[in-house]
Amino acid sequence: MSTASVIEVDHPLVRHKLGLLRDVTTPTQMFRQLVNELTLLLTYEATKTLTDEAVEIETPLERMAARRISGKKVAVCPILRAGVGMLDGVLSLIPGARVGFIGLYRDEETLQPIEYYVKLPNDIADRDVLLLDPMLATGNSTAAAVVTVKEAGATSIRLIALIATPEGITRIHAEHPDVAIVVASIDRGLNEKGYIVPGLGDAGDRLYGTK
Repeated sequence: MSTASVIEVDHPLVRHKLGLLRDVTTPTQMFRQLVNELTLLLTYEATKTLTDEAVEIETPLERMAARRISGKKVAVCPILRAGVGMLDGVLSLIPGARVGFIGLYRDEETLQPIEYYVKLPNDIADRDVLLLDPMLATGNSTAAAVVTVKEAGATSIRLIALIATPEGITRIHAEHPDVAIVVASIDRGLNEKGYIVPGLGDAGDRLYGTK
């Protein structure tokens, strides 16, 4: 599925790895590896619109025109804590990216986000921002993170998520229509507790073995 600002990556490798990720019997170590691998695949899609330019290089045999990314540099901003599990996947492809952190947790009664930590690159206004959040559920926390990076000056923002709901996507685009979303799956929706179904459980707990 693809619209102007939402891409659901329909690729056999993504479907395969996401199925393993969802499986309740998948152990913590494999879960981490799968998150890393899925993030790699999603980052490839999320960065397809980065501009590049021709440069002259010398191969061992001759000179030629090659392509290199031009324009803005990248800032990667995982939303704590589960977003950190996606960070290495992005940095393995974009090792020169600066990293910012946004700490949010969800009040289980109101489902509203509470911000407890923010540390962003000083020049984030001059960078393409990749927000990392495994689960786009209600969209409350992600929308709050978008506000945080925008208030710091960011104008180019993409969200990479593993799974999302139609409700979460609608929330982000209602408030931030300029934010592109790349996701492995758009799931059915939310249950009465605000969790994604069919989902994959609590991504943070499964990444870090805390439950």
